[in-house]
Amino acid sequence: MAKLESYSFGRILVDGEEHTNDLIVLPDRVVADWWRKEGHSLAPEDLEEVQDELPERLILGCSAHGRLEPDPGVIHALQERGIEVETHRTDEAVRRYGESDARRTAAALHLTC
Repeated sequence: MAKLESYSFGRILVDGEEHTNDLIVLPDRVVADWWRKEGHSLAPEDLEEVQDELPERLILGCSAHGRLEPDPGVIHALQERGIEVETHRTDEAVRRYGESDARRTAAALHLTC
């Protein structure tokens, strides 16, 4: 399970490895260079690669200034699947992830904006 060690605008340290692009942290792996269809939104297809791996909680880091706006339909679809969704600015999302059980939590993090 990944440990998020530090975050600053455009940069996050995960298990000692620096990432400068958005990423998804799952219980069993890190998906580096996560790319969304639209830069500041979250559409259903943005999570297709990991949808079967998502645990019971997903913490969304909606950028340093909160500019990423998840489509309400995406949040609803995740909740319908029994996934609790939290949305925060990325610094708060990293903090919340650190307080959570990493076996039951994923984080999708937008590192800039």
